[in-house]
Amino acid sequence: QVPLVESGGGSVQAGGSLRLVCTDSGGTFSGLAMGWFRQAPGKEREFVAAITWSGGSTAYADSVKGRFTISRDHSKNTATLQMNSLKPEDTAVYYCAADGIGWGTSMDFNSWGQGTQVTVSS
Repeated sequence: QVPLVESGGGSVQAGGSLRLVCTDSGGTFSGLAMGWFRQAPGKEREFVAAITWSGGSTAYADSVKGRFTISRDHSKNTATLQMNSLKPEDTAVYYCAADGIGWGTSMDFNSWGQGTQVTVSS
């Protein structure tokens, strides 16, 4: 059983929106922070956003501030990344993560999903 499953990726034109959903199918990461990273071809993986268990604190990469919003729904064991005003440079494989190490844009995580492709065309 894969503990973290991403959904919602796809292709969109610049300026459009997509919503990514990460499902913690077994409730394995109850009480822990969750987040999203992305990796574009030929580039290193980069932090996108994170949210604490309570949802009271969030962190965003400068490149997505004001355009992306992370949230979570405890009733569904999900973390959602709403992406608006998408740009071609947002094209990447997006990975869900859980069980954070540290906090902030330099944080890392212990558990990862398999990724979902987001492609933004100009």
